[in-house]
Amino acid sequence: MRILVVSDVESKSLWDYYDESKLKGIDLILSCGDVSHRYLSFLVTFANVPLLYVYGNHDTEEPEGCTCIEDQIYLYRGLRILGLGGSMRYRPGPHQYSEPQMRRRIALLWWQLKKNKGFDILLTHAPAYKLGDGDDLCHTGFQCFFDLMDKYQPKYFIHGHMHLNYGGRAKRLQQYKETIVINGYEAYIIDIDV
Repeated sequence: MRILVVSDVESKSLWDYYDESKLKGIDLILSCGDVSHRYLSFLVTFANVPLLYVYGNHDTEEPEGCTCIEDQIYLYRGLRILGLGGSMRYRPGPHQYSEPQMRRRIALLWWQLKKNKGFDILLTHAPAYKLGDGDDLCHTGFQCFFDLMDKYQPKYFIHGHMHLNYGGRAKRLQQYKETIVINGYEAYIIDIDV
């Protein structure tokens, strides 16, 4: 299965200089948040495949034709995708959470996690703490994401929020135990055996 991941910045290659061949062979699109709702609606229309998304800390509108997977496990062709959007709370506004609030969101997923026997992909906006996050409060990751990875050992943890041009700990690919950590900044393609 070929998955297109988008996050934080609209890819000029996919939008401004669109060519139908660029979405050919894509089976699923995942958005880690903070891209225009018009951009996501464009992608889902022209790719003609499902587009699943979580909210970023700047998102205010819902894209048409896309599926929000916040606080749920979404099954697609046998792939279990857990969605937890938002960032660390750093000012008043939507889609921001303290560490205890994010832990509470995860605790409320206990039945879905049990019923689905875990998940294969953790899709978030924010990264995990000290694993591709930043030093300021806004870009600090969540420690509770490690609990999810330790217990369920997903194949992938896909996040956004940290632009790759920020420097520091922002990296496209990292490894945490058995989990491949992917920063979905702008656009990235993953090929998964299902």
